[in-house]
Amino acid sequence: MTEQNALPRSPDLMSRDDTALLVVDIQERLMPAIADGPRVIWNARRLLDAAEILGLPVLASEQYPKGLGPTVAELAERLPATPPSKLSFSAGGCPGLFDEIQQRDIHKILVCGVEAHVCVQQTVLDLLADGRRVYVAVDAVGSRIEVDYRTALARMDSAGATLTTVEAAMFEWCEAAGTAEFKQISRLAVEKGP
Repeated sequence: MTEQNALPRSPDLMSRDDTALLVVDIQERLMPAIADGPRVIWNARRLLDAAEILGLPVLASEQYPKGLGPTVAELAERLPATPPSKLSFSAGGCPGLFDEIQQRDIHKILVCGVEAHVCVQQTVLDLLADGRRVYVAVDAVGSRIEVDYRTALARMDSAGATLTTVEAAMFEWCEAAGTAEFKQISRLAVEKGP
């Protein structure tokens, strides 16, 4: 903040300077089975667009793409590189995936993806064990079955992850109104979803 006599910014808040976005396994053959899958994809796309606008690093993974297909096209075209494939459920099993953000001293990660109770949850727990601050965009993660989704969110929350929403995260990254970036983020916030 640049305003005189302003409070210091809370370390619990994400910013464009200390946060990366991680997209976990939002893949073609998996998404039709995910409850409210179109909304998960739409929200993940808005996060990717916001990360591009604000200059956040973006990471992604794919679970066994030979069987589950690649990342859905709408998201894949927004990724900086082809995601590494993995057989481990946790994206922590992708060698080198986190090297760039480690070198840049980025210690906060916002996670979106599927399935909430398998790959997302195991990734979140591994990131927490690695000493990262982890945020989960609850409206950009999904599972096939509601009880798995709800239980995974509760478990990640109790383990120390911070639950948030796509809109909250986008405005948190943006931090203030009155800029061209804010106008772009505002347009993403008011989009009509599926």
